[in-house]
Amino acid sequence: MLSLLLSLAIATSPSSRVDQDGWAVLHLSGSPHEIGFQYGKLAAKEINDANQMLRAYLKHNTEKDWNFFRTAADRLFKAKLDPEYREEIQGIADGLKAAGYPYDFDDMLAQNSWIELAWYYVPDLEAKKAKKPVESKAPYNCSAFVATGSQTKDHKVVMAHNCWIDYVIGERWNLVLDIKPQHGNRILMDAWPGFIHSGDDFAVNSAGIMVTETTIGSFHGFDESGLPEFMRARKAVQYSNSLDDFARIMRSGNNGGYANDWLVANAKTNEIGELELGLKNTIFRTSTDGAIVSSNFPKDAKLTAEECDGSLAKGPNCCVDRHARWDAIMDQFKGQIDAESGKKFLGDHHDQIRGLDKAGGSSLCGHFDVEDRPGFAAILGPDYSPAGAVQGKVITADMALKMQFWARSGHPCGEDFFVAPFYAQHPEYNWEAPFLKDMKAHPWTKVSAQQ
Repeated sequence: MLSLLLSLAIATSPSSRVDQDGWAVLHLSGSPHEIGFQYGKLAAKEINDANQMLRAYLKHNTEKDWNFFRTAADRLFKAKLDPEYREEIQGIADGLKAAGYPYDFDDMLAQNSWIELAWYYVPDLEAKKAKKPVESKAPYNCSAFVATGSQTKDHKVVMAHNCWIDYVIGERWNLVLDIKPQHGNRILMDAWPGFIHSGDDFAVNSAGIMVTETTIGSFHGFDESGLPEFMRARKAVQYSNSLDDFARIMRSGNNGGYANDWLVANAKTNEIGELELGLKNTIFRTSTDGAIVSSNFPKDAKLTAEECDGSLAKGPNCCVDRHARWDAIMDQFKGQIDAESGKKFLGDHHDQIRGLDKAGGSSLCGHFDVEDRPGFAAILGPDYSPAGAVQGKVITADMALKMQFWARSGHPCGEDFFVAPFYAQHPEYNWEAPFLKDMKAHPWTKVSAQQ
């Protein structure tokens, strides 16, 4: 009877799904549970597929099984969730059950928190057990910029981001969620299946607040008493009406999980900002002119010294190289930046340090599967890791006020990745074979909140 009632609820609610150039665009609205149920029902196949892959991925990379992550998420996060997000996660589980997939609340809680658990909590836990310093497992993911004023063609904000991660994860980063909640601002964001936040992170809300980030490379630190990062990220997007709001919410209860260099902007005022969110150190800067670039490169000297392994100021490495490329691009295109140039930047293959036009770990559009410098990819994984830029997004202030952005599924440069020739050359990655699929590059497409 409960399943029938929930199915009737989704049938009468204004929710929908549109499959668009490699993206599944979900329009969700109502109470937290209704939003979650609609999500779970409409994206059931994607959430199940992502979960099955995730279990194998986490086991291979952390030697921890799925029950470990369920238990850890329940112990660390369940009691700390705001009621609306607890209800939304329960709704996702209920929507999945209605679609025939037997997941429960703890499964979806673990799915939402796996990034901060696997890459921050587990290294901290293992270091405490071994009584050794924490070995950073922070990912070196993403390339991004935000620009305004004299830097852009119309003197308004332009923001862009491409997601860098293992292809087996990233080819599944293909949802766009249009969420109209009962409280707070409407949200339009990309998301990994099952996430109530974006996760990589790219979002705009109906107050004109624009958000993205790249991770802080080599970061370590985790506070078990803090609030989950995934909840703070979702809450900050939903309830921010200013850049100060965003920084305040992200800092409140900061647990160090998924420590990021957050780039933010206000489409109404064309102000931009940067929040370097470590655990011990958080630095917030704003400006009404110029550009802020990000490529997993910690900028604050104190944060780098106290919370990062070694120094990324000495290269070569992908963070230093991409940072140099961003600086060169911002100098070259000052006063010319718009949405179209943002798209080109995300697909850029120029190695600024070596002066080569060559895809790899040093290009803004990352391709570690063809990176041929031995050991260069070590900060992301073994040599020839099937990893790199898996999608891209670009937004302008005018688009933000209309609740829309440009998105490209697959490599932002437009190149395809095929598994058969890759495995023929690199059989050491065959453990991914049940889950890694061809990653086709789709065209740029404009995604929008439902009008």
